[in-house]
Formats: sequence, structure tokens, C-alpha cells
Amino acid sequence: MATSHPSSPRTALICGPYQSGKSTLFEALLAETGAHAMHGGGLSLADATDEAKAHAMSTEMNVASTEYLGESWTFIDCPGSVELMQETRDAIDVADIAVVVVEPDEGKALALASYLKMLDQAGVPHIVFINKFDKKNLSVRALLQAFQGASEHPMVLREIPIHAGDTITGHIDLVSERAFHWEDGAHSSLIKLPEGEADREAEARGEMMESLADFDDGLLEKLLEDIAPSKTELYDNLTTDLSSNLVVPVFFGSAEQGHGIMRLMKALRHDAPDVVVTAERMGIAEDGQVRVKVFKTLHAGHAGKVSIGRVMSGSLGTGDHLAGTRPSGMNQLMGRKMDNMSEAVAGNVIGLTKLEAVQTGDLLTTQDREATEALAPTPLFSQAIKTEKRGDDVKLPEALRKVLDEDPSLSAEFDNATGEQVLRGQGAVQLGLVIEQLKSRFGLEVTATIPRIAYCESIRKPVTKKVRHKKQSGGHGEFGEVELKISPRARGDGFAFSDSIHGGVVPRQYFSAVENGVQDAMVKGPQGFQVVDVAVELTDGKHHSVDSSEMAFRKAGAQAMREALAAAGPIMLEPVNNVSVAVPDQFISAIQKIIIGRRGQIFGLEARHGWTGWEEVNAQIPAAEMQDLITEIRSVTLGVGSFETSFDRLQEVSAKEASRASEA
Repeated sequence: MATSHPSSPRTALICGPYQSGKSTLFEALLAETGAHAMHGGGLSLADATDEAKAHAMSTEMNVASTEYLGESWTFIDCPGSVELMQETRDAIDVADIAVVVVEPDEGKALALASYLKMLDQAGVPHIVFINKFDKKNLSVRALLQAFQGASEHPMVLREIPIHAGDTITGHIDLVSERAFHWEDGAHSSLIKLPEGEADREAEARGEMMESLADFDDGLLEKLLEDIAPSKTELYDNLTTDLSSNLVVPVFFGSAEQGHGIMRLMKALRHDAPDVVVTAERMGIAEDGQVRVKVFKTLHAGHAGKVSIGRVMSGSLGTGDHLAGTRPSGMNQLMGRKMDNMSEAVAGNVIGLTKLEAVQTGDLLTTQDREATEALAPTPLFSQAIKTEKRGDDVKLPEALRKVLDEDPSLSAEFDNATGEQVLRGQGAVQLGLVIEQLKSRFGLEVTATIPRIAYCESIRKPVTKKVRHKKQSGGHGEFGEVELKISPRARGDGFAFSDSIHGGVVPRQYFSAVENGVQDAMVKGPQGFQVVDVAVELTDGKHHSVDSSEMAFRKAGAQAMREALAAAGPIMLEPVNNVSVAVPDQFISAIQKIIIGRRGQIFGLEARHGWTGWEEVNAQIPAAEMQDLITEIRSVTLGVGSFETSFDRLQEVSAKEASRASEA
């Protein structure tokens, strides 16, 4: 008996490597449902922002809800740039199924692996759609073999191409055993199985059934006994195995020409699990309580803040409360267009307006919100930014807050050590888009530069200095005399202040003033940087019963410290980071050269946990050498390499590097 189709609204995620044609497929699927018309090779719904048009690529998530054969569907199209993968991470949780789009190029296997790994880790059923499959005579077997190395689960070919000379003109469905001829811009036409294709179809169908039989003893027994399983049985096996994330079905076609789109849509309709299954995967109980998972935040001009979420259980009506407050609106989405909804049921994707406290990743109930911080990667690239126009600096923090609210993989902070506003993210393209958005959305002209390195200073040897601060200008004067002994401390031990005063030569109430003066002098040492890892001892001094004051001793302490630092063999220190670079095995040699060329030290290699054929190179690299590290890593690894980093220590800078740092 055939598996019945779920009746609740379902959601399909469309993701995959850069330039694979995801947005074209997104619009082609919407056109198949009748919700949208394709526009002669151009995109009218997806990639509608100024930044997307300027860069000719998706720069943010696109969401559209529609109906197909009486069932509700939402498609989520995510950017393919490796720097914008946060959009895919945020949307994965709420998807019932994912379509991973890839070009018919064996070299794309590495890029494909990153997406398949994300989906496997989240437990999301997924299929692969090989796009642009009508360009030339392609070998689907060779592609499948190359792509299989990117998947932890067996890839199961659902169809084979029909060849006519050097072109592909259609496909044969391996379950129904029916042949279809592709028609540009129209549905495929059913044709008779071409001569000479029967043997090839039978062989491919047998391989498909063998893959399914690995998970079904009954099917295996039939195959061993040469009993042909029914088509219904095969469909049910495919649906069950996909829902359990045991196999990865593979389809192909051309989104631009409309080839294979109806077949893909029917497969989604037949095989995508119900929202109840997805909610269970997310650990959400089926108890009728309203729960909405927020997976995207937008600041949409006059509409204000829009929290895009999926109703995972229960139902929501206009005027109902969420997270203890009432949304000002509830909308169905078609790209940037929002239409009012009066009710949303489990499975619906909705845009909720002006829930100011809600963030991406939150799980909302009627009265509460479970604040779940969106899973975001380590920042890999940074820029110092400042506004060009006077007065815009006061507007920048609020504009940044809104931009960062939309993308958890971004962060920004004011670096007190360098006096710069630093924007951090996944690469130059992503940060460039932020700067463009600050101009187009908020009218802020912003310049970006390489952030300064937070160098520090310390000393080589102990020194004792005595300083008298004396000032007389009518009335009470200023008098304070101190003797300080400063000594180097071990790296990372910080600052320590003590006293060995005897006989009350400096009254105790002035000790803290001396210490404050010392710290004043440490803000900027002889070379212009913060002083660290120094012990200071107040050993002697003098005071005046009338003219001494806290201010006088603070000034004396600062002057004594400045003179002592200059005489104590000042040295410059630079921050050094721990770095773990993850790359496929074949790129290890290139990565080692990059690390060594950046004054790095390699401490070892280890297999990357859960990633077959990948290694992690563990090293330490000076922070001054890491600004464009991710750019070079991606350049030599076909875009798939990455790293994680954290501060480790400060180390002395060589004379050559110190000179370069001072000139910067």
C-alpha cells in the first residue's frame, strides 16, 4: 500500500555550493506550483536586493509559500557563498527536507561535502539535484561516483539520462520505468522507451534496488529469489529510507529550462516528512501547545522588525500572544512581499512583526521564549570601520545592531586597545556586503581598513626610580615624592602593586593614588602600547603636611613609572593565536607552507572528527599574520578549508617585526 501524503504544510530547504543555480531552481519550483512566472533566464523574486543585483548572487535567504496539488509548501532558498553559510545553518532546523543543488562537475564534490555534512549532523533528510544537466553529454555514473565520496550515506540514482548524440534530451524514471522527453519551458512529454536503453535502464534499476535492499530484508529476499518488487513497494522503500536519512536520492535536470522540475516536485510531495516528524527531530513534543521556531530576522523598513519562523506545533490566530506579547502582524511570505494571515497552523512559515525581544534561533510559546543562541562559526576575517561624515558615528551603533541582528555569524565591538570599531565575520565578501547595506539601508558612508594589532609592551630588567613632584602657585602647592622599583613578571602574570614603606614617609592614604598614577603611565609605554606583566613596589618617598595630596602622589607615581619603564629595557609584545586549520588531506602540504610563511609553528596533525579524508593542522600564528589567512586557505582548497582560532599568549616581537609594527 502506498504511503499517504502528509496534509500539513511542509517546508523544503534549497541549498548548495556557489553558482549551482539554487535561486533559479527556487523560482522554477514556484513556477511549477503556479505561484510565480519565470522571467527569461533572469530572477525576479529571488536576489531582489540591491546587493544581490550588484554582485549577481544571492546575498540572503529567500522564503516563499505556495500550494501544489492542494498542499501547502514553503521553499527556503539560501545563498551559496561559503561566507554566507549562516543562512543555511539557521534554516536547517525547520526544514522537513533539503534539496542540495550542485553543478554537473566532479570537482564540486568537496564543496558538496560541507552541505551534506551539515544536513547529516542536523538529521535532515536530503536529496541531490544535479542542475545544468543539459549543457553537454555527461556521465551520470561518473558524477555519482565522485559525489558519493562527499556523502556518509549511499546515493541512489532515481533516473538516468536519455542521450541523443552529444546532448541529453530526457530521462528514464527507474521506479516507474517510464521515459520522458524534455521540452524547454514546458512539462516533459511521456515517450516510449528509446531503443537500446532497456539494458542500461535495467542495470541502473537493479543497482537502485540493491541499495534499498541494504535496509529492507524483505526486499533483499525478493531480489535473491529473482522476484520483482512492485513499484509501490519501491516508492515506499525510498520514502521510508529517505525519511530515516539512510539514503540520498539523486535527480538531475535544468532549472533554467524547466527540465526535471515537475519530477523533482512530485518526489518532494511524495517523500518529504510531515512537520510532526521534524518537530520530533527537534525535540518538540506534540502536545498541541503553540511553538514557533524563529530562523530568520529582518529589519524591513516601514514594517520594522520581522521574525520569520515556522509553527512547529499548535495553531496561531491574529491577536494571539507569543513570548508574552502580541505581534503587530502575522504574514505569509513571497520573497519580500508579505500578505496578512488570519491563522497559522503547524507547518506554516510566517513573518511576525515587531517582536523586538525575539532573536534568530528562539523557540516561542504563548508566554515564553526559549532563547537558543543561533549556532555561528568563529569569525575568520575582520575590518576596522568608521563613518566618513561628521555626526554619522552616533548612528552607526544602531545600524550595526540591526545588521548583526539579521546575521549571527557577524559581530562588532569597540577595541579599547586600538580605539577602533571592529567588524568581524566570515570573509571580505560578507563584510563588504555589510558596508554596502549600511549605505543603501541606513545612508551611512563607511570606510574599512585593516584593524590595528593590539601590541603590548613589557620590560627586560628591574629598575628603581625616585621622582619628586613639586608645584607652587600661591596657596597650597603640590608635593609628592615616590621611589618605585619595577620588575618584569612572567608572561601572562599581569600587573602587581605592593609597598614596603617604613616609618610613614608616605602616608597609607596615598598608596592607592600612587598605584593609579602607575597605571596611568602603563596605558601607553615608551613605544606607544599598553604595558603588561610588570610588578611595581613602592619602596620610599616623602610627603608634606600641607601640600601633599592624592593628585600630587598620582602625578609623582605616573612620572616615576614613565622614567622607570624607559630605563628598564622596554620590549614589544605581539598576540599569538592557537589555530586549527581543517582541510581535505590533499591540501595538507599547501596549508603547512602557508602557516610557516606566516611565522607560524605547527604542532601536529590529526584526523578531523567525523570527516572522512580530512585533517586538522594545529598551529600557533601571530595575530599580525592572520588578517587574510582565510582568503589564502580558501584559495588553495577550492573554497572548503576553514579554521578556528583563539588567543593563546603574548610573545616578544623580533626587531624586524617591531620596526614594521611601529611604522604601521
